[in-house]
Amino acid sequence: MGDRRAAARDSVQGLALGDAFGERWFPLFRTPEAAYAQIRARRMPSEAPWYWTDDTAMALGVLRTLHDRGEIEQDHLSRVLAETYLADPARGYGSGMHELLPRLAKAPTAWRSGAQGLFGGRGSLGNGAAMRTAPLGAWFHDDLDQVVVQAVRAAEVTHRHPEGIAGAVAVAVAAAAAAATRDRACPIGSGFLRTVAERTPPSLVRDGLEQAGDLPADTPAWKAADLLGNGQRIRADDTVPFALWSAAHHLDSLTDALWVTAEGLGDVDTTCAITAGIVAARTGLHHIPDNWLARREPLPDWVETDTEAEPGCAP
Repeated sequence: MGDRRAAARDSVQGLALGDAFGERWFPLFRTPEAAYAQIRARRMPSEAPWYWTDDTAMALGVLRTLHDRGEIEQDHLSRVLAETYLADPARGYGSGMHELLPRLAKAPTAWRSGAQGLFGGRGSLGNGAAMRTAPLGAWFHDDLDQVVVQAVRAAEVTHRHPEGIAGAVAVAVAAAAAAATRDRACPIGSGFLRTVAERTPPSLVRDGLEQAGDLPADTPAWKAADLLGNGQRIRADDTVPFALWSAAHHLDSLTDALWVTAEGLGDVDTTCAITAGIVAARTGLHHIPDNWLARREPLPDWVETDTEAEPGCAP
């Protein structure tokens, strides 16, 4: 259990760093050319602190449920996500979550009908389930079958569309594959992406992963984002393939992974959160610049410990 907790803790720490790192670029996107030039030159905006967004808030909810229950109990996760939302609804949640999570705060079991009812009864195919799921994959990294089962459960609480679920599964499997090789060499690039695609349900997300596996490692990030999507449409299939392509080619360097992912622009806090949650499940926060960590908004104290969380407590 300790190894699972350590991997999941590293993953959520990286996810939060990527989220906050990506979020810092949005004020510069009024002049995309200047933002891109600054990213390419690896010059980070100096403003501090770097606040994380709903990506991290919801990932903390997933991790809290795992701490409390050891697996995804959907009613418990529903309540934790809703309470986390009510504590700070201005974290950048999408429209579907502004509609759903206040309802779940009143009736946590209502996720069954509520999540399915979003977007005209189709359910959400957004990237919200994917962006929070890397710590779950890290937690169950020693059992890929459980990774898939638990990722589906975690996604269904808010995202019932098959694409939203497929995105969560893909990210969880990628984080598990990264965490499972913390102490040894890891297949990178196309080999890593093929492993993830094989476990991802048939979907546009899976198609995108297969396309990502065909892109050479030296493909410019802007071109990879143009081909795979950079999250600008907020859909899972428009977000996950590029984020995983970036992670797959930078599994030993979290800083490199973040800079390359940021070059794709788009929904950069979410793509960076996904990429970083995967890579950090393998590397932890080793070699991250001290000033980055000092600027990032702290996570709750319970994340830093390996002790059992008190049941029934939201983040």
